[in-house]
Formats: sequence, C-alpha cells, structure tokens
Amino acid sequence: MIPAMIVYPDIDPVIFSIGAVKIRWYGLMYVAGFLVAWWLARKRSQAEHSPIRTTEQADDLIFYAMLGVIVGGRLGHALFYSKTSFFDDPLYFFRIWEGGMAFHGGLIGVMFAMWLFGRKLNLKMWQVTDFMAPFVPLGLGFGRIGNFINGELWGKPTDLPWGFLVNGQVLHPSQLYESILEGFVLFAILWWFSSKPRPYMAVSGLFLLLYGTFRFLIEFVRVPDEHLGYLFADWVTMGQILSAPMILAGAVMLVMAYGRKNKEATA
Repeated sequence: MIPAMIVYPDIDPVIFSIGAVKIRWYGLMYVAGFLVAWWLARKRSQAEHSPIRTTEQADDLIFYAMLGVIVGGRLGHALFYSKTSFFDDPLYFFRIWEGGMAFHGGLIGVMFAMWLFGRKLNLKMWQVTDFMAPFVPLGLGFGRIGNFINGELWGKPTDLPWGFLVNGQVLHPSQLYESILEGFVLFAILWWFSSKPRPYMAVSGLFLLLYGTFRFLIEFVRVPDEHLGYLFADWVTMGQILSAPMILAGAVMLVMAYGRKNKEATA
C-alpha cells in the first residue's frame, strides 16, 4: 500500500538562459535572502539601541556579510562535504550556481567578516554579530528552498502524509524542514528577541543555541552525503558533529551574557 504523499513537481532549476548564461532558482533564492536582510538591516539600524547607526553602515555590513557567506560557505563545503578539492578543480570555488554551500563554513566566514567590519567602526565583534544574527536565518530559509527546487538534500523514507514521492520513494522533505526551522522560525524568534535591548552576546548566543539544536534534530531524518555516511554509531552525521559545539557555545554565551553584573545592551 502506497502511503499518502505529495508528488515532487520536478522543477527545472534553470529559470531561463541567455546564451551560455543560465539563471538558476538556487542563486535567485540567495539574492532574495540578501535583499530582504538588507532592507530589514536598514530598518533596524534606526532603532535607538542599535550599534549600527546609519543606513550606510547597514549597507556596508550586508556587503561584508555577503562576502563572508560566499567565501566561507564554499570553503566549508569543500572542506567538510565535497568530494572535489580545490587542488583537483581550482575553478570549483567560483561555480556557485552549481550549488554547494556549507552553513558552518559560511558562519565562520561571516564571523570573520563581522570582526573586520567591527574594527572599521571600533565595535567589538559580538556587538556586530548581535545586530546581524536575526538576518542570517533569512538566507538559510531561502537557500534551503533553493535546495528543494534543485531536488537535493532529501531526507529518509517516511510514511507521513507530507512526504514527497521522489524516484519511487516517499521521502522526508528535510530541505523544507530546515527552511522552516533554521530559516523562518529562527528569524521570527531572533527578530522578536532583538527588538528590545539585550545583554552583550545574548542575541548571538541564542542564534547559535537554536540553530545548532534545530540542525542537530533535523539530521536524524536527513540523509548524510553518500561519500561521508554516518561517522559514528550508525547515526552521527557531519552536520551533528559541527552543530554540537554551536549548541554548547550558544548556551555558554547566554549564561555569560545574563550572568554579567553590568548587562550592557548591544542589540
């Protein structure tokens, strides 16, 4: 008996082509995420408690973040997940339209970019990340929709009614789980949390704690990369290994933020 399911629509990942140039949904999703984040960052920069004081500073911040996401995401994918190394294919790094962005690498890239940006404005890195953290999930949410359109990163077989029929199997839409939880739910929580002054590092800590938790849980239904498989005990994945330190770091940062005697508000 075939369980209730949704037939995957098999969407063409290419929107349209102009000669040899192909415009893909995956790339467009990231552009959408950056544009929405840019608009909201300009809006939030007007808040009295914001460390980013002008719309021009918000513009520069999003540019720095965009570079951090792209460079870090590609490097992270090559180091943690890809079978292709830069030595085998040096041009692989630049072919972003083919997909292949690792969140944990992108996070490191963004943190480095925020440190550089903070030096420019004489701000501490965590002041900048406290401001930036609510916008990061938007890129994640739109990016995972791009993964869904590409027909990649499917989950395990399921008999749940929202499973998708893909190549004869009914699978968890783990990309959509990530889009909803790590993307739009996380954005809503952080946007609300940061709408009032919070102690230094609190917003960044909450982001790390919640993202790490959501990602760790979703990995139980997401199929690991074939060339990696399960790394320990037939259930531990690379995503969980990379997310566990985030959960711990986020919890520690929240304790430090709210345990500090002088709870300086920065976001």
